[in-house]
Amino acid sequence: MSEEFPEPTVVRDRRRIDPETGQLREPAPAAEQPAEAAEPAAAQPVVGGPDDGAADAELEAAQALAAERLEELQRLNAEYVNYRKRVDRDRDVARNAALGSVAEALLPVLDDVHLARQHGDLTGPFSAIADKLEATLGRFGLERYGEPGEPFDPAVHEALMHSHSDEHEVATCVQVLQPGYRFGERVLRPARVAVADPQG
Repeated sequence: MSEEFPEPTVVRDRRRIDPETGQLREPAPAAEQPAEAAEPAAAQPVVGGPDDGAADAELEAAQALAAERLEELQRLNAEYVNYRKRVDRDRDVARNAALGSVAEALLPVLDDVHLARQHGDLTGPFSAIADKLEATLGRFGLERYGEPGEPFDPAVHEALMHSHSDEHEVATCVQVLQPGYRFGERVLRPARVAVADPQG
């Protein structure tokens, strides 16, 4: 009966730097390369196997789901932007309406201040208070208008008196009986004027 001996263990030092000298080793000749390095990698999966069809279908389903979620997100974002714009617009409209109502309620006071200033009765500390009141309302957008010599515009003027004159080629405001007030683009009260029409 023959006696079996195990194959001797072969140890190959593949380090590129010699640990004793610290020098770079020359690459081993091709004949000394280990057998496993020379053999092609057989363990790699073969592309195009039977599982590739399922993986492609799963990838397509994931891409379709991602596209659907992206579309939903873009739609929600557009709705949110439109909502913000609508809220901001409504807030501005409500603010302007409230300020316009306050300014309209103060028109009789402003008329009294204007008449007192025209007659020289507005003096002393009352003059400073009136100036501050008008300046504050002006910062919020209240504007007084109406001057003699302006062309008559029925959209912003109210004619209380009519006369004829050769001095004007178009209907002209020759006297402002009560100034008008506008808040932004909104006319709170038209200017009440005397109008001179050209001679026909």
